[in-house]
Parts: sequence; structure tokens; C-alpha cells
Amino acid sequence: MVSGLTIHQVLAKYWGYASFRPVQEDIILSVMEGKDTLALLPTGGGKSVCFQVPGLIFEGLTLVVTPLIALMKDQVQNLRKRGITAEAIYSGMSLREIELALNHVIHGSIKFLYLSPERLLTQRFLDILPSLNISLIAVDEAHCISQWGYDFRPPYLRIAEIRQYLPGVPVLALTATATRTVVSDIQSKLGFHQHNSFERSFERRNLAYVVFKEENKYERLLRIVNRVPGSAIIYVRNRRKTREISDFLLKNKVNADFYHAGLTSGEREKKQDAWKSGKKRIIVSTNAFGMGIDKPDVRLVVHLDLPESIEAYFQEAGRAGRDEMKAYAVLLYEEADILDARHNLELSYPATDLIRQIYQSLGNYFQLSVGSGRDMAFDFEISDFSHQYNLKPVTAYNALKFIEKEGFIVMNEAVDAPSRILLNIRKEDLYRFQVENARFDPLIKTILRSYGGIFTEPTVISEAELARRLSTSPEEIINALKYLMEREVLIYLPRKNKPQLTFSSELIRAADLRISPENYAERKKDAGRRLESMIEYVSASKNCRSKMLIGYFGQTDTRRCGICDVCLNRNRAGLSELDFNHIVTVIKPLLKNLNLSMESLIGACHNISDEKVIRAVSWLADNDKIKMTDDGTFRWAED
Repeated sequence: MVSGLTIHQVLAKYWGYASFRPVQEDIILSVMEGKDTLALLPTGGGKSVCFQVPGLIFEGLTLVVTPLIALMKDQVQNLRKRGITAEAIYSGMSLREIELALNHVIHGSIKFLYLSPERLLTQRFLDILPSLNISLIAVDEAHCISQWGYDFRPPYLRIAEIRQYLPGVPVLALTATATRTVVSDIQSKLGFHQHNSFERSFERRNLAYVVFKEENKYERLLRIVNRVPGSAIIYVRNRRKTREISDFLLKNKVNADFYHAGLTSGEREKKQDAWKSGKKRIIVSTNAFGMGIDKPDVRLVVHLDLPESIEAYFQEAGRAGRDEMKAYAVLLYEEADILDARHNLELSYPATDLIRQIYQSLGNYFQLSVGSGRDMAFDFEISDFSHQYNLKPVTAYNALKFIEKEGFIVMNEAVDAPSRILLNIRKEDLYRFQVENARFDPLIKTILRSYGGIFTEPTVISEAELARRLSTSPEEIINALKYLMEREVLIYLPRKNKPQLTFSSELIRAADLRISPENYAERKKDAGRRLESMIEYVSASKNCRSKMLIGYFGQTDTRRCGICDVCLNRNRAGLSELDFNHIVTVIKPLLKNLNLSMESLIGACHNISDEKVIRAVSWLADNDKIKMTDDGTFRWAED
């Protein structure tokens, strides 16, 4: 350790906080002791601080593995703003970009290197690994390592292989959504020397979960957004509906906009910034929106379609009320949504022969031969691919996602990467080139005057701005930069803003694409179980919503929240939780064995007024907890 600062001093210096959130300090101290550690923290619970604080105190480099490119870029940017050195390497970067970033890591004093999991075990990274002084491995979204998790990614299974090169280096795994089975599986798959986990209660006392069974969702939505002031996110399943609902809200004088992965990266960034700054109150989005967005004052999250799992819903709903002020997570559904969700589950698992056929078409689309393609990244528009091979886009997408989960490819949404250049020769050689190639002299001089640090690291440039200053066209600037790159004067990395597809392994014959029938069936079965848990959640009318969600993740020692729709309905009975629970404790065992009259139930509840017992029994009957028999007595209706 070289910083000489305590963990609290680091927190204060770089983040301006006087104290840690619950459990954060315990997690950090465990890591500082060199222990493999699993941190189970809810969305917005401050996971990144748990590896960034010890990473700043440890002498060497912290390796951060995460699949979320937007989050990766955002965290690197935020660290740099705090004066902390960081780099990111992910699928979709060109080989030249990757090489530049790795050289920066090797020769610079980088404290944090963010890697996507499929980049971790590339030969190039393994070649430089011995020269890196790595002190900590942080694995974000750690639930992706478990086949029992809702977002399983096979490249995660190989993370443990890196540990043989780094003996004694602790692993910190972090997740916001893991059941008890997944918690155990994460630690086993990452090769923990000893199971060691810390968790913060998933309970959100300020967040009211509400479910409405509603056929006219648009009108109900309008009433909700008009009653709940403040910033909001509305989640829908498809891109078309994002615009439709945004237009509907705008027509009703609600300040809204839409967002989805099909927009250009510039459009998405502009819309995201407008919402974050408050210029737009509501964003209507697919689930492409929200990852890594740190906006604490979201007052409302509404789901207009049924999520595919409790894990996905809990993470998305949890984006409301991170400032710990009152917020609402509302889900609107109708019976047709349940049928659609089950149908979509079937579509998500195309026939294995079709998956192989689409894999072969992918190789043809990029004109790759068997044995080639490894680590190659391509611009990829699924609509064009589907049209060319006469596929339904939803079928192609689901087949490609399955191929991705098998570890053969990685698909990334469009991530805006602005143009950058790095001068590749010494200053005296550059001067000689300018003298010998006078027509490039004005461009080189303008670059040198406009951009600093261009000899040491890739620097963001604007071809349009250079063209304006030189009274020419952006196309002429681009052609000139390409020529200078061919002459090895500079490295030119043109702007990229299209979705990317990267081959994680060499292209193989489609017939050799192994899809285990058992593995396929088990994954589909697990997905079905998660969906049925979601359906059970929305269909429930008797159990506290918060307790149901938290119980799903294995945390059972919580009280009913008192603010969800179920609890509020019970509260209308006019009973305190203490009185209600006492009455239930007395009458439940009685009614499981005997049919009893109201008078008998009142007589059994000593020291509780007749009125309170009548209210409790009425509520239990209204919510189908107890049944009235033909002779007017009551019996318990549940196990």
C-alpha cells in the first residue's frame, strides 16, 4: 500500500463523503485483508466504491471485469474527472485501439483497467499479464457467471482461469440480483478460497411497489404521471411503443421523450442528458435505458409490459428513489400480457437447427471462412442481416442471443466512440515530413495548435472543425488523415456509432456448433420458472409486494412495507400491524382445525376489542385468506 491514506480519507478526498453506506465498509475491509469477497448490494447501493476505494490504496492495478460497455465508459470518465487514471477495453474496439489502450496500461501508471469478460483471456492480454502489477480483481454483474442466474454469460466462466496467473490476488464479486443458489454458485465458479459474502438488505423503505390490473393502460398511466410529480422512467418492451407513448404524453401536455437502442449514439446521448438535467421530465424506454445512470431523484418507474423475471424487474424498479425520498414503482398489466409473456418465452428459444442455420448465415454475411474471425469486430445491423437472409428480426435476435450465451459472439449496442488521433513519430521526424510534404503542412500545424497531448495518447478530434479551420470539406480531412496513417505519421481512429458484433472464437462449421439438448432444456426451464415467479408477483393480492420481492432473493426477515398497494388495502381496515398480526396469530391455527363463528373468534382474541377483530376477519375474508361456510362460520383458506 502506497497512498498512506485510510479508507475514510480516500472516501472523503475523492468522493466527498464523510462515511460509508451500510455494509460498504465491511466489504472494503474484507478486501483489504486479502479475502475473496462477494458483495450483494441492491441497485444504487454503491457497488463501485467497494472496489475503487481499496483499488486506490493498493499499490498496483485493479482489474475490473464488466459486460456493460456504457457503464464501463461512464465509470472511466468519472474516475478521470476525479484525477484517477483508468482505461477500458471491450468488444467492438479495433485491434489498433486495443493495442493503444494496452500500451497505456503497460507504460502508464493506470490504477483501474476495465475489461469485458471476453477480452480477459485473449492471447494479447495473457502476453502482457506478467508485466502488470495487479492487486485486485473486481467482477461486476457477478450473477452472469451462474447458469442459474437470469443473465448467464459463458465468458464469465473463464474468469477464474486468470487466477492461476495471479496467485494471492483477491477477487471481489459484486451483484445486485442473486438468489441464494446463485450466491453460492458465484463463489464456487470464481474459485473463492473460502465462501465469504456480505449483503445489504434489499428492503427499500421509501419505495412503494404498486400493481394495477388495467386494460386501459394509457389513461391509467396519464393519471399516475399527473399525480406523481418529478422525474420518471416508463419501461416498455419494444421500440415502436416508446415513441407512441411519448407522443401520447406530449399530446396530453406531459414533458416526455423516448429512447431505445435503435437511435444513433448521438441521439441517445442527447436524450439521456436532457432527462438527467431535468429538461425532459419523463423518458419512455426499452430496457436499454438505465444501466449505470446515476440519477438519484427519480420519483417514478412504470412498467407497461410484464418483465421476464423478478431480477430484471427489481433492478429496473430500483432506479426510483435512490435519494431515499418517497418514490413509486408501478406495474400495469392485463391477462393478455401473461399470455404474451409465455409466448415470448417460447420465441426466445428457437429450434437448435435454426440456431445453427443462423450461425452459418452470420459467417456468410461477414464473408468469413471456417477457422477465421476470432476477436474480429464488425458493424452489425440486425435488420439488414434479417432482410438479407429472409428471417424475422425477432427470430434472428433470439438465435443470436443464444449463440452469444454459448460464448461464440458478443453483440453490443451502438456506443459512440468519437474520432481520435495519435501522432506516431518523433517531433523532429514530423518536422522533416512537413518539409518534404508541404501539402500536409497546414493540416499538421492546425492539429498541433488545436489539440494537446497528441504525442502521448489518442486525442479526440473533430474532422468537421478541422475542415472549417482549413476551409475545406470533412471528407478531404478524412482522406488526408487516412493517408497520413498509411505513411505511419499518425494513428487515425475514425468515429464509430453503429452496433457491433464481435466473434469471441474462430468461426466453426455450423454442424459442429454444439448445443447440448440437456443444457438447452434446462435453460428454458429456468427461464420459465423465473417468468412464473413474475406472474405470481403481479397476480398476488394478499402479500406485501416488498416482502415478496425480497423473499425471492432469500431475505425473509423483513416486515411488511406498509406502503405498497396490498399493504395500503390492509391498512384501510384501520388496524396497526401489531394488532393485525396478533389477531392472525390467534385465529389462524384455530381456523385450520375448526370452523368457528365470529363470536367464537372474538372470544378467542383476549384483550383485543370486538371491533378490531371484526375488521381483521372482514379483511381476511375480502382477500380470500379465510372462507365463510354455508352455516355462517369461518375456516382458513390457505396452507
